Amino acid sequence: MTSPPRPHTNHQVDEQVARRLTRFYVLALSVIALLAVSGIVLVRRTLNEHYDDGRVVNVAGRQRMLSQRLTKLALLRLLNIPGNDLTPVDSLLQTWTKSHQQLRAGTLLMEKAYTVPKSPVLDSMFILIDPVFQRMHDGLTQVIQLNQSPENKQAALRVILANEPAYLRQMNAIVFQFDAESVARVRSLERTEWFLGLATLITLLLEGLFIFRPVVNYVKLIIRRLAKSEDDLQAANSTLIVANQTLTSTQQQLVQATTDKHLLQRAEDTVRSAALLEGQEEERRRFARELHDGIGQMLTGLKLQAGTLKKASFTDEKHRRRAENLCDLVGDIIQTTRQISHNLMPSVLGDFGLGPALQLLADQTAYSTGLQVQFDATQAESLHPPQKLSPAIDIGLYRIAQEAINNAVKHASAQHIWLSLEQHDDVVSIQVADDGLGFTPPDSEGKLPDTGGKSVIGRNGIDTMRTRARLLNGTFAIHSAPGQGTTIITTIHHTTNLLP
Repeated sequence: MTSPPRPHTNHQVDEQVARRLTRFYVLALSVIALLAVSGIVLVRRTLNEHYDDGRVVNVAGRQRMLSQRLTKLALLRLLNIPGNDLTPVDSLLQTWTKSHQQLRAGTLLMEKAYTVPKSPVLDSMFILIDPVFQRMHDGLTQVIQLNQSPENKQAALRVILANEPAYLRQMNAIVFQFDAESVARVRSLERTEWFLGLATLITLLLEGLFIFRPVVNYVKLIIRRLAKSEDDLQAANSTLIVANQTLTSTQQQLVQATTDKHLLQRAEDTVRSAALLEGQEEERRRFARELHDGIGQMLTGLKLQAGTLKKASFTDEKHRRRAENLCDLVGDIIQTTRQISHNLMPSVLGDFGLGPALQLLADQTAYSTGLQVQFDATQAESLHPPQKLSPAIDIGLYRIAQEAINNAVKHASAQHIWLSLEQHDDVVSIQVADDGLGFTPPDSEGKLPDTGGKSVIGRNGIDTMRTRARLLNGTFAIHSAPGQGTTIITTIHHTTNLLP
């Protein structure tokens, strides 16, 4: 016992109707397109054939004229009568012969290749005219040859005159046959066009009955369904509007809370980083002071004691040299301690400002490394008067310059380093450039490229310089390429700086 078929849902019925109508519609359009294209192809082909027919009829008619003209020229030449036609007989004979052969073969070679439509009737007519043409051609050839006797030329002329009427009659018949067949092809095209037009109209009628009419009825049904569901949709929309308003308000509050949380986190990170750097600077300052005031003073006392020992008289030369070496070693320790204390926190930075501190940094780097380090602060010195920077900006920019020079010395293998300081109104910037190896700078996210394990510049150094510039509300930029050196530029708008 078979189960009853499952009823189709409305969605399945809609899909079936749509697929069926689509197939009919595509079929009808395909038939119309095929009929239209067929008509265009037939008309185009017939026009081309008709144009070729016109050329063929013209050439066939010209053959009659050429035969008469050649007969006249042959007669005038034998009678030694001068004429106005100065065209060479051999040239006209060649044209006449070539055209006859091409008409007979079915292709005219002129400005292009024209097809000669040959029916069985035309083939039989050309077969009949060939002997006449050949006798006239042989006679004309004898007339224009110089080595023929007058008697032979007279006999050839009589052959020409005897065959010319038959040639003209048969050539006339051929021309009329060409024209009649061309007209017949045009009439055949007219009948074909009528047939294609009638087929197109029938197709449109069937399309209207079996496609457009069902589509119209189906659209009416859909419109009634849409009108019925519109009221339900409006009621649902009213409920959704209220829900959307509530949801939008909640989303706005959530976005605002997320934004506030993000800003608060960034502010906390900034404060934490600033506090960390401030603590580092304070620790460096304390350690530098202890080195200078504590160990430095003790080393100075040790140097005085070693100097006193050096002045004593020794009976052994070996002991005297040891005392001198001890004095020199204590002096070197004192100089190294001062250099370490200066690097930790240069006193000239707090006493005289950023410009003199950078000049001293350049001089000490050149002295300790042997590199050429040039400092330029002409624009900063030309301000009237130069604005005094806050201690935070002084320390931050000095540390950035110190780190950049340190990277150039350690990683870039540079020979020249250029350090410049510029201050214009509320903007101050430092620039550190070198002629070293160069490298591919970090991307916008601060990621360094893969160099196969070879470090060109320290990642921690870049992050530190970038962080210091950001905490000072400034910009930090690196311009470099492998083999083209490196330039680091930091710009601070110190009037908008939030740090003390």
